[in-house]
Amino acid sequence: MGSRTEVGVIGSAVFAPRDPGRMSLEEALHAVTKNALHDAGIGIDDIDGIVVAANDQLDGRAISIMAASGSVGGVGRDILSTPSGSEHAFVLASLRVRSGMYRTQLVVSWSPLEVDSISETQRLSNDPYYHRALPLDDLSSHALQANALEAKVPGLRAAAVQVTATNRRHGALAYPEYAPAPREAVMIAAGKMLRWPITDAMVSQPAFAAVALVLASDEWITGRGNCKTAWVHGLGWATETAYLGDRDLSRLPSLQAAAAQAYQEAGVDAQAPKFDLAEVADATPYQELVALEGLGLCPRAQWADAAQRDAFGRDGPTPTNLSGGALSFNPVFCTGLMRIAEAANQTRGCAGAHQLPGVKTAVAHGASGFAMQYNTVVVFGQHSRETTQ
Repeated sequence: MGSRTEVGVIGSAVFAPRDPGRMSLEEALHAVTKNALHDAGIGIDDIDGIVVAANDQLDGRAISIMAASGSVGGVGRDILSTPSGSEHAFVLASLRVRSGMYRTQLVVSWSPLEVDSISETQRLSNDPYYHRALPLDDLSSHALQANALEAKVPGLRAAAVQVTATNRRHGALAYPEYAPAPREAVMIAAGKMLRWPITDAMVSQPAFAAVALVLASDEWITGRGNCKTAWVHGLGWATETAYLGDRDLSRLPSLQAAAAQAYQEAGVDAQAPKFDLAEVADATPYQELVALEGLGLCPRAQWADAAQRDAFGRDGPTPTNLSGGALSFNPVFCTGLMRIAEAANQTRGCAGAHQLPGVKTAVAHGASGFAMQYNTVVVFGQHSRETTQ
């Protein structure tokens, strides 16, 4: 590691009002910021810079950062915005701390429900010549990906149904006030068809939520002391072409590249990575399975067997999405940062009712763009790299 600055997550919060219509976006952002700072045991004056991630189209306004700045403490303070994906805000904030120019960073992302049609908003973000006319939204791209996977992997549909059932069980423990009630596998498979082969029971309806994380340098954390910290051991991110016709949707080379980058940095054996748990993108159960493959945690030849024996359950060898994932609670734009926050909280021992005992290492994966175009991987450890070497 040498003298490179290390980064740790010292605070986290998720805010999801029961009745979003009775609370403004600005009020929600202030609440989640306040809660994350409280969790870290610091005030806004301790924050050197802020990175927010938002989508103008979903917000229903131009330049979302302008509406958010006051609520997250950005007035008179260094603040940046990224519209590509909430997980990218975490990467950007981590790199800022690593640069040595900042001691602390606040990361905030949100996903409101203010537009009349999320599907139409997603469609309009496409290029006007090829994808917009399909029409293509997130669910349609997820379905294209699921079809490509089913054509390559025998018995995949049964595995996808079982993954959904497992995540719903996890969600009932982690977010009982928001997650749909657990369902039997037969009811999931027989649900209303939305986009073949995805039924309404295989996805979760869009929800409103905001998520915030507080990051700090190793020097700052050591000086302050008594911080419950999830150390960032490795970061990786990669992207694929936006044109779906140039991609094999049954594979995710960008995730493999992102994982390789994060694992190399973290000193993880990419051929046999081992973590106490994983939090991965799962807008559909097919996404969770292909994500686990890209992370090197479960090859597709083992998907059916692993799902059948509940290998991804709380008591399985590869506990995955103990939060319930997006299959249980789906604030569309900020689900990537939620996966990172959940993995960090498990490593910090702060995951509440769904905390898995003895978590020392965790991997988080966020995906965004149509059919998982962008992929980000974060490896967390309970101790700093300097300590473990």
